[in-house]
Amino acid sequence: MKNLRGFGSDNHSGAHPQILDALTTVNNGHAPSYGTDDISIEAHGLFKQKFGAQAQVQFVFNGTAANVMCLRLACDSYHSVLCADVSHMNVDECGAPEILGHTKLIALKSVNGKITLEEAQKALIRKGDQHFAQVKMLSITQPTELGTVYTYDEMKQLFSWAKTEGLLIHIDGARFANAAVLLNKTFKELTTDLGVDLLSFGGTKNGLLFGEAVVILNPDLKKKAPYVRKQLGQLPSKSRFIAAQFIAYLKADLWKEIASHSMKMAQHLRILVEGLPQVSVTQPTDSNAVFATIPQAWIKNLREQYFFYVWDEHTFECRWMTTWDTQLDDVKSFAKALQRTHQEVHL
Repeated sequence: MKNLRGFGSDNHSGAHPQILDALTTVNNGHAPSYGTDDISIEAHGLFKQKFGAQAQVQFVFNGTAANVMCLRLACDSYHSVLCADVSHMNVDECGAPEILGHTKLIALKSVNGKITLEEAQKALIRKGDQHFAQVKMLSITQPTELGTVYTYDEMKQLFSWAKTEGLLIHIDGARFANAAVLLNKTFKELTTDLGVDLLSFGGTKNGLLFGEAVVILNPDLKKKAPYVRKQLGQLPSKSRFIAAQFIAYLKADLWKEIASHSMKMAQHLRILVEGLPQVSVTQPTDSNAVFATIPQAWIKNLREQYFFYVWDEHTFECRWMTTWDTQLDDVKSFAKALQRTHQEVHL
């Protein structure tokens, strides 16, 4: 199989060497299971340092499970959740939020991937109507599926409104570290201090081999969390192997290094491609993704050299993602491949 070094996703890359070292270290000897070991306990303490003393963390295996668990913790089966139309929860969870989360999703029209206050306000209807799934939670993706980032003021405005309306707040943060670096804010400033109740905190897209974290910030939701996780089949027996990765990721600010590098590479990529003939960049490049339309005739040839996703099969908008191991030479080579493809097609 060809080992294409491409721009498909930040979970296409391998694990960061420091993460692998942590796994090797924790592999020595025996330890208690199900999160009662010293490594898991240390990781829990580290999350409290980052998010506040009230934070509880529950490790799970993947992002779908993290999002579903947050829904189960926050909502009853007659509730609904406001989310962006392009959100991962709405588009790429294969119905898991509805089937396993027992929750109806109300997809809001987004602008550059973001929910606007106006759209959220319009969707909050029929309170107390037994015929209508009652809105219980607002869920935003930060950064969004389109590589954009809610500003701090946008978050404050949305969350303030949600709290006024008695809604719980969830952040799908598969790449949350990128937003923290871009906005120059701590994790606590972007969550606890803004009244966030639940966070799906990403690991796999940020250099971990596997594992995500459900960060519970609302004390009223903590008690049932272990039972919900178990019911969802997400209780890791050897919890220390997820915990050790998050310790390596968080303790010495490896998260900042990874986020900064991946976003810097995306900026370089954007600069190199946006002036090329027949390449039109379509979204702001806030995080580590560049979205652009290219001619359909280019796609087959390019994807034989560098794998990437066609985001919209009607407009041929493509997504090019950078990651912790993307190098400047990778970016330059891809831009040159775009140029060559244009020349070959027009010979």
